[in-house]
Amino acid sequence: MQIHATAIVHPKATVADDVMVGPFCVVGEHVTIGPGTRLLSHVTVEGWTDIGARNEFHPFASIGGPPQHLGYKGEPTKVVIGDDNIFREYVTINRATVSGGGVTSVGNKNFLMAYVHVAHDCRLGSHLIMANAASLAGHITVGDHAIIGGLTGIHQFVRVGAYAMVGGCCAIGQDVPPFTRAAGGYRAHLYGLNSVGLRRHGFSADRIGAIKKAYDLLFRSGHKLAEAVKLAKAQFAGQPDVEQMLAFMEGTKRGISRSVSQDQEGED
Repeated sequence: MQIHATAIVHPKATVADDVMVGPFCVVGEHVTIGPGTRLLSHVTVEGWTDIGARNEFHPFASIGGPPQHLGYKGEPTKVVIGDDNIFREYVTINRATVSGGGVTSVGNKNFLMAYVHVAHDCRLGSHLIMANAASLAGHITVGDHAIIGGLTGIHQFVRVGAYAMVGGCCAIGQDVPPFTRAAGGYRAHLYGLNSVGLRRHGFSADRIGAIKKAYDLLFRSGHKLAEAVKLAKAQFAGQPDVEQMLAFMEGTKRGISRSVSQDQEGED
């Protein structure tokens, strides 16, 4: 272990042999840190926090702090972080509440830029990018390969689907389905598919075309959403991408973000 003389690591913490703990870092009693992880300087890891391998924490990141929730009474809830993530300066990740399931989780190979906040009971997938000062309230779920723009705030219990892209300076109050784009400041709307992102991730023209046809049926056909979902389930049976979108939409609790008209979408 490479532990700087100014760092404080609790003797009961479980820290892999090759972990680097830089100047003025603090590692608490119930923390586990996996191999190859680096705490660069002034990083605080507390609470019941499990960190995987090869993660990188930049100065003043605060991981595993108590939830900002008035009902929390010190219960041993957790933060669980996977492998190969980058957490830039001043990132905060709060541990969970008992009522929310007891775990705030972050997957693998995510990039959280400076000042990102992940509140209690959030569940982040893998391969995410969250730009500077993006903030997640409690109980939010973000799917794999999603991108969230800087200065965006997302309301508690909202879900952002896989491969979705949320623009900067947005206020997201309802679910953003997989494969879509959301933007527009306060009460952001959907702006069609994240076509550029899908192509970059190797989606074929046929796959994107099927998702686009489903999007048009769901949001542009004039049907009420429940009826549009029913029609889409019949029309696109056996197409996994569309089925993923429909299952996501049927599972909503906060409702689905509304789509702008096709004329308002602009170019990809």
